[in-house]
Amino acid sequence: MNGNEAAMREALSEARAARDAGEIPVGAVVARDGRILSAAHNERETLRDPTAHAEMTAIRRAAAALGTRRLSGCTLYVTLEPCAMCAGAALAAGVERIVFGAYDPKKGCAGSLYALPEDPQLGSVPCIGGVLEEECGAVLDGFFCEKRKSAGNA
Repeated sequence: MNGNEAAMREALSEARAARDAGEIPVGAVVARDGRILSAAHNERETLRDPTAHAEMTAIRRAAAALGTRRLSGCTLYVTLEPCAMCAGAALAAGVERIVFGAYDPKKGCAGSLYALPEDPQLGSVPCIGGVLEEECGAVLDGFFCEKRKSAGNA
């Protein structure tokens, strides 16, 4: 298993924790030099905070762990392609790269709709998508399938 897959497996563990808490199952980790600095999952419903995406929380925690706002040399791993807010936060934090699992054709801003982190006018943070894509997608698909079943039985 390569480093990208190992870190993504940690993000998947966070995604499952989000699912178990009734949150949209997205998980994220920030790592540097093969060491995970922070891990988080979506907590929008729990915290009643629209910005409590997995990436935002992982970035905040990594900055706190390092004692700086600059995440130089860090990689953000996330199970779902980041939205505009999260891609922008990763860019603002100065991460070295973004690695994600499942593509998000509706809201993804790391390559699907737009490649915000790779826009040369804003910076240049490479994005690598499709790491453990099937596994990441399956967690999301299962969650939404259960939600639709519950809504149909209500």
